[in-house]
Amino acid sequence: MDTNVKSNLPWVEKYRPAKLSDLISHEDIIGTIDKFIKEDQLPHLLFYGPPGTGKTSTILACARQLYKPQSFGSMVLELNASDDRGINIVRGQILDFASTRTIFKGGYKLIILDEADAMTNDAQNALRRIIEKYTENVRFCIICNYLSKIIPAIQSRCTRFRFAPLSPDQILPRLEHVIEAEGIDVTEDGKTALMTLAGGDMRKVLNVLQSTWMAYKKVTEVNVYNCVGHPLKEDINNIIFWLLNEESFKMCYEKIQQLKTQKGLALEDILTEIHLVVNRLEIPPRVTSQLLIDLASIEQRLADGCVEKPQITALIAAFCKVRSVVV
Repeated sequence: MDTNVKSNLPWVEKYRPAKLSDLISHEDIIGTIDKFIKEDQLPHLLFYGPPGTGKTSTILACARQLYKPQSFGSMVLELNASDDRGINIVRGQILDFASTRTIFKGGYKLIILDEADAMTNDAQNALRRIIEKYTENVRFCIICNYLSKIIPAIQSRCTRFRFAPLSPDQILPRLEHVIEAEGIDVTEDGKTALMTLAGGDMRKVLNVLQSTWMAYKKVTEVNVYNCVGHPLKEDINNIIFWLLNEESFKMCYEKIQQLKTQKGLALEDILTEIHLVVNRLEIPPRVTSQLLIDLASIEQRLADGCVEKPQITALIAAFCKVRSVVV
């Protein structure tokens, strides 16, 4: 039964590291926490950094190392962003768990507050006194993406660890382990495409890998980009060529619009890729800076909810200014 359940899990959960030694990166952080545990000197922890970099996996691996499976439920309280963590939960559920002593079990309890940057300031202010008052009985691990959203009073009570985005060298061994375990057909350019799209997010790598495999049964660069609806390099090269060389404003607009419709591309993704190419164009620095400002303005308008069609014309106009200066 367990095998069947495990086989139905998404690969992200199926291959989540169970022990600290299974984690693929941040050797300094893991080594430090491992020493804390072995010397029984674990402080309150604050993990922050981008998603998919191993924050939750690290603390769950710590919890499995600290507690036996039969006592895990009574010794660990995990609250995620999906749970209500307003001031009432802090004063109720968290306070009750923290204040209840472990009579028959030695050691301290562990409270994991995942996605803590979603907690209100009132809840965080209520939490800081609990952290201080029940240190003998409980340890807190606070996990967030944005450190600035955690109040300074809580930051000062915790030992902070920053989880940086994973490098391709760190992702590749774990990716190859999953590929081998699942027996799937992946090309080298497919692996590169997965790591490029993920931007250091291990969770995204595995999710896109599984989606592409389920959709195409072969993981290649083209299939990966098509699966997530991201523009191919050749599509971006075509768009850049039209923007820099197409004489007719109308023709340039129609070609970009047609490509977007055929491939189902989002203008925001196109802008992201164009930005990378712009930095490699051989044009004067002041022209490059003005073009980047124009691209940023277009991206901001898209983020604010503006319609894409007028923004395509703004994109063409930005490159028309470049052509007029360079020529």
